[in-house]
Amino acid sequence: MELNEFEYADKLARARKKVNDIKAFYRHATVYVLVNIFIIIITVSARMSGGESFSEAFFHFATFSTPFFWGIGLAFHAAKVYNKNMLFSRDWEERQIKKLMEKDKKEADKYR
Repeated sequence: MELNEFEYADKLARARKKVNDIKAFYRHATVYVLVNIFIIIITVSARMSGGESFSEAFFHFATFSTPFFWGIGLAFHAAKVYNKNMLFSRDWEERQIKKLMEKDKKEADKYR
């Protein structure tokens, strides 16, 4: 089955968007790692200069609170990019689109 020009353009646009979404996720993950390494080093250094030992400073909640909560956001970003939406799956979206298109078609047929 050969694609017509519009179908091809639509598939190409969706593929480009998917690639851009994946690139954005990888940038987000890279920034997450780099910034959180910096934050951990700064936090541990500050706590050690306050008189705590390395293990006390490193294993403190404040050391990992930013990476933990930001990591939750990163996990949601990954789920979105890789279509792991638990609430609204791709099948659900397709069914809703078909339902709305059929409803619009019925509405249009009424006035013909």
